[in-house]
Amino acid sequence: MTNFVWASKKPLDDIATLCESNITLNKAATGYFANAYVVLLGLDREHQIIAIKPVTKEEITLGYVPSEQQHNITVKSSYSRICNKLFLKDIAQLMNLDFSNNNCYKYRAVWDNKEKALFIDLKKSEG
Repeated sequence: MTNFVWASKKPLDDIATLCESNITLNKAATGYFANAYVVLLGLDREHQIIAIKPVTKEEITLGYVPSEQQHNITVKSSYSRICNKLFLKDIAQLMNLDFSNNNCYKYRAVWDNKEKALFIDLKKSEG
């Protein structure tokens, strides 16, 4: 008798892919942003961590987030994408990433319930 482990259609890990102009989140990570109107993008330079925090339309209406801190997110059924070339240029310089030749980099992401944000540890590449 064989010991099959049957594959799931749902990805188990939250993965973020960084490219020259955008951050793409896989299906598992996208679930946290289903109700996001925009997102906040943060960078902890010392610990080399990106934070992506969903912001609802109600929070925008109440004026909780300045317009210059609001970043659009496109949420599809199998992925989501945040475009910000300037932010990614900053990350490339910090981490010495080379986005030429359409290079992209994958990182494991972790949702933090306390902060209500997705954290991407730039020290933990997925290869």
